[in-house]
Amino acid sequence: MRIIVVGCGNVGFALVQQLGKEGHDVTVIEEKSSVVQSAVNNLDVMGIVGNGASYSIMKDAGIESADLMIAVTDSDELNLLCCLIARKAGNCSTIARVRNPIYKKEISFIKEELGLSMVINPEEAAATEAERLLKLPSATKIETFARGRAELVKLVIDENSRIRDTALKDIPSDLKKHVIIAVVQRGSEVFIPDGSFILRAGDEITIFGSGRNTTNFFKKLGLPSAKVHSSMIIGGGETGYYLAMKLIALGINVTIFEKDAARCKELTELLPQALIINGDGTDKDMLIEEGVERTESLVALTNLDEENIMLSMYVKSINPKAKLITKVHRVNYGDIIGSLNLGSVIYPKNITADRIIQFVRGMSATKNSNIETLYTLNDERVEALEFIVRGTSAVIGKPLSELKLKKGILIACINHMGEIISPSGDSIIRDRDSVIVVTTLTGLQDINDILESR
Repeated sequence: MRIIVVGCGNVGFALVQQLGKEGHDVTVIEEKSSVVQSAVNNLDVMGIVGNGASYSIMKDAGIESADLMIAVTDSDELNLLCCLIARKAGNCSTIARVRNPIYKKEISFIKEELGLSMVINPEEAAATEAERLLKLPSATKIETFARGRAELVKLVIDENSRIRDTALKDIPSDLKKHVIIAVVQRGSEVFIPDGSFILRAGDEITIFGSGRNTTNFFKKLGLPSAKVHSSMIIGGGETGYYLAMKLIALGINVTIFEKDAARCKELTELLPQALIINGDGTDKDMLIEEGVERTESLVALTNLDEENIMLSMYVKSINPKAKLITKVHRVNYGDIIGSLNLGSVIYPKNITADRIIQFVRGMSATKNSNIETLYTLNDERVEALEFIVRGTSAVIGKPLSELKLKKGILIACINHMGEIISPSGDSIIRDRDSVIVVTTLTGLQDINDILESR
């Protein structure tokens, strides 16, 4: 597809990078010439220096023949104006990043009036991810497939786990019956395991199954499978506000630490059920005074990555049972953070880019592929793809044991008319099923691409 991206900050750069990898024809519009030059030099894209809300700049970028325009500048109003101009000038699909909570109540009206295909709020998206993790605190990551019916869940095997030092084929059938262990990360190595693979303490495993079955898997392992009852949120910005709203709706007791007195007053009015504390959430004495040693979870959402990381490390040392969620902006901290075992880390830039990429893939599915959803996992070394199976596919009607799959591919889940199946060798894919495939290969566009060439 021909795609124009306006704004090449953290989110824009991540978007352009991924869209280029997937073979789209991408043009970037950005006012800073140095940023445009960097994108053009490092990524397979065209670049134009200028204001994305300018009709002439849009024309130079090829808006009249574009399939999609994505506006992810730091200004909500500029993003919305870019979308309006793009719709009028090119009649293409449009996506806008909109962050101001004031617009949240009016999103339906804005989408309809401006003809937007999608509106993404980075702070709310990050809050949604944190909420999922607090509903199943033993997980380190949760994503959904099959329109929410299937889940991808990550967890770390501890020293006392029932499945430690066990080969996958020897895991009791009652435990693995309705889930598939699809990926294992051990240190810096990533595996798509076979039945003889032996799990070790410290391995991070990725399982697939229905929401109910993944929860049952946690229960049978003796891991907490119910939501937390209390949460401390450090940082009362927009992400903290959205998260607190979601947690309060779940009946979770919420405490928010916020330095700015005026913001505390706003939060007190917006969130009367929460305890709002005007103070520095990185102050150890204050945290202890407010019960950090007893809280079931802590979410570090300050604007400084280093602060969030150090805060989570401290809370882990005094309350090792607490669920920790750490917000980090710089992805290049990934290797360091992984060695610290901080539980769950959320990257707002990646979350926003991923949600937009998923929408783009949905558009592409009607053009040149049948990918419904795609997630990159384990530092982009593994992909989990959901394919919609058409009647002409070579995978239809045969037991999985008879399919000659390429090396590095695992069929993790089948959605048959809303029924989520954890497949065995006897399972059969049918027309219109959606199939989740986990692979270390890249560039798969069609379900038939999982098969060895004849």
